[in-house]
Amino acid sequence: MRIVVLSGGIGGAKFLVGARAYARRTGAEVTAVVNVGDDVMLHGLRISPDLDSVMYTLGGGADPERGWGRVGETWTVKEELAAYQAEPTWFGLGDRDIATHLVRTTMLNAGYPLSAVTEALCVRWQPGIRMLPATDDRLETHVVVSDPDGGERAIHFQEWWVRHRGALPTHRFVFVGAAEATPAAGVPEAVAAADVVLIAPSNPVVSIAPILAVPGVRAALVDGPAPVVGVSPIIGDAPVRGMADRCLAVLGTPCTAGGVAGLYGARRDGGLLDGWLVDDVDADTRLDGVEVRAAPLWMSDEVATEAMVAAAVELAAAGRTEVAG
Repeated sequence: MRIVVLSGGIGGAKFLVGARAYARRTGAEVTAVVNVGDDVMLHGLRISPDLDSVMYTLGGGADPERGWGRVGETWTVKEELAAYQAEPTWFGLGDRDIATHLVRTTMLNAGYPLSAVTEALCVRWQPGIRMLPATDDRLETHVVVSDPDGGERAIHFQEWWVRHRGALPTHRFVFVGAAEATPAAGVPEAVAAADVVLIAPSNPVVSIAPILAVPGVRAALVDGPAPVVGVSPIIGDAPVRGMADRCLAVLGTPCTAGGVAGLYGARRDGGLLDGWLVDDVDADTRLDGVEVRAAPLWMSDEVATEAMVAAAVELAAAGRTEVAG
């Protein structure tokens, strides 16, 4: 079985740990198509937060306490940059993490595409799955916020979240470069060959939407043969982690499992979903044209997360059977 997972960073990385465990048990192959909308240039370095979160987590190098960055990190360079008052001072790069960014930036400057760079970095980390960026082209999520003088201005998503914690009056999210981007090498082929596509319980607005904004990705999912099953990032009325509630509020979408399902839409109506997996507390969720099932969705450990993945794959198999019948 070939499984493709659309994934963001920290939450997506945890989900992919379960997907890898499922693959090892069943012999399946997993390809993760990872968001690059969070990518940013800082101090001359290309930072790819979601790709690195997935890579470090699956490679055993992520900090389990912070939930991001490297375990055993030190901050000498950050302290020196602060001493020089080198902006941005609100975004910290750890010493170990900088090594990854140096290698990535050097390879990109030498002309290698991001997909090839990611493959090279994974040689060290051995994540146990195939990792692909959504695109090799520039794609950045910017956020349009209110100016103190009553106007509007756009800032990078990293500034919106890391510096301001999403607390600014916010109007919309813009995926800069998406319209001109193309899917990264291997992405269309992976989707076309997939037996099932899973949407990880990542932020639907700033983790999954930038992937779908790349021309050709959404069409490949909608027109492809594989059933698409999403896993809700909302349990009850709150996100599992992160700031999905703030992002959904900007769109006017309820912070519920049903609200996110409606955002993705039913495949039969031009949306994405054949199936939608929700937590047991949201078992009454309904979306016309989509098979909804409930299962425990707290990713408390690898065993629990593998069970989530298994439930999503079973839901996809049921959808495939219904289509065939």
